[in-house]
Amino acid sequence: MISVEALSKSFGGIQAVQDCSLAVGAGTITGLIGPNGAGKTTLFNMIAGAFPPSDGRILFDGKDVTGLKPHRLFDLGILRTFQIPHEFHHLTALENLMVVPPRQSGENLWSSWFQWGRVAADEAAVRIKAEEVLEFLELTHIRDVRAGNLSGGQKKLLEIGRTMMTEARLVLLDEPGAGVNRTLLGKVAGVVERLNRERGYTFFLIEHDMDLIERLCDPVICMAQGSVLVEGDFAHVRRDPRVLEAYLGSAAQPAEA
Repeated sequence: MISVEALSKSFGGIQAVQDCSLAVGAGTITGLIGPNGAGKTTLFNMIAGAFPPSDGRILFDGKDVTGLKPHRLFDLGILRTFQIPHEFHHLTALENLMVVPPRQSGENLWSSWFQWGRVAADEAAVRIKAEEVLEFLELTHIRDVRAGNLSGGQKKLLEIGRTMMTEARLVLLDEPGAGVNRTLLGKVAGVVERLNRERGYTFFLIEHDMDLIERLCDPVICMAQGSVLVEGDFAHVRRDPRVLEAYLGSAAQPAEA
């Protein structure tokens, strides 16, 4: 679904990503791991349109989307979440979901003034969908709670829920396990698995929690120093001496089978 070809990004004299090539297959949950400073977030930011690459290109379903702005990628079905959730903290959980669908008739001044019936009908449909998403996420009990008052895990679930309010095809998950307690982390993982299995979502996720990577991801891609170091299933990647060296230093030895 996504092909990254010889992608590079520099900031002044710092080469954050260098000649990076990888692919994310449709229908997969692909994991991206690597030590801090490996270039993972910079790569995500380029795929998500936060800033353009210095070199290389990004293909989505064979179409060149290099440098497209986030709203254009949103229309294509590419969405991302963040390590620190970006909720509208003064809005309720339900309202955070309802603001997501694009081109709602209520956003048009003419419709707001002269087509009240249409606006009301559209809002009712969006509300029904948002209620369904909350039920899917098992968050109906916090529907009227301001998002700023939710726990870290609930905010992560709500961010995933926002991807369900539109026609998402590829979801970029930036450390979904960060700041989440183990109980809610299991629920986050279960939601990702269900969306992948039942609704055909493709996920590409950055994560440092190796238990979560092992549970969810196949394949797993390891980056180091701005490039892909190794790719394969979790068992293969975790035992690769290059991965151990990247994480632990040159003295690391492969783990016993």
